[in-house]
Amino acid sequence: MDIRFEQVDFTYQPNTPFEQRALFDLNLTIEDGSYTAIVGHTGSGKSTLLQHLNALVKPTKGSVTIGDRTIVPETNNKNLKPIRKKVGIVFQFPEAQLFEETVAKDIAFGPKNFGVTGEDAQRLAAEMLDLVGLDATYLERSPFELSGGQMRRVAIAGVLAMEPEVLVLDEPTAGLDPQGRKEMMEMFQQLHEKRGMTIVLVTHLMDDVANYADHVIVLEKGKIVKSGTPQDVFQNIDWLKEKQLGVPTAASFAEKLMEKGMTFDILPLTADALADKLLKGLEMAGEDQ
Repeated sequence: MDIRFEQVDFTYQPNTPFEQRALFDLNLTIEDGSYTAIVGHTGSGKSTLLQHLNALVKPTKGSVTIGDRTIVPETNNKNLKPIRKKVGIVFQFPEAQLFEETVAKDIAFGPKNFGVTGEDAQRLAAEMLDLVGLDATYLERSPFELSGGQMRRVAIAGVLAMEPEVLVLDEPTAGLDPQGRKEMMEMFQQLHEKRGMTIVLVTHLMDDVANYADHVIVLEKGKIVKSGTPQDVFQNIDWLKEKQLGVPTAASFAEKLMEKGMTFDILPLTADALADKLLKGLEMAGEDQ
């Protein structure tokens, strides 16, 4: 299921003294099965764009097409519920939205709200809990007795229980330690690879973009200033610094090596790519001796 924006503008509180335009003439496509990262510093419009992906807000101008549904400013709000089953959003600190007395009830709440029977909802709860790396012993526990990382996994399982085609992640590793962040990102990668799930990642961590995404959209002041593969977008380190985006760790290290005389035909973005380049360089140096 593709998601397509055509000439989308969005204005908060239009026609009031508090009117504020957040998006300007956006044209973009998130392709079915892709892993797209949306980046930009605070105030760039990331959160506003994200809310359009499952029609939490409607464009002030233009259209957003989600699968076979096209959302325009005049679209009736009553008919948008099915879209929110197809596109699941994991907001920042999703564990704050847990409320049921057991993990099983919390995960099953969404499916039940969409008409799934109690028995099927419980089956989904067990399946999705396993998918996020927690075993069945957690089902009857209170979510509020769990660690922060476990609570987040339960909250994500609740979104996955809706069986969305697209999973939108808003800074999904915020507040986690490095190991927890790595485990969480690997889990999303598994969903993408093994289930073919379309992933949209909103993040300020450029290493995650370099390691996982196949497409990047850079926003600035509500406009798209660059888009393409990570390899394309991250080649110009000076441009990244100018836009205050941060630089992937491997690319930053490669830049320091270049200052010392090493050359790279293509700037490596990941640790593995950098290691490969260095190994090849050593092999070539050995052959020249």
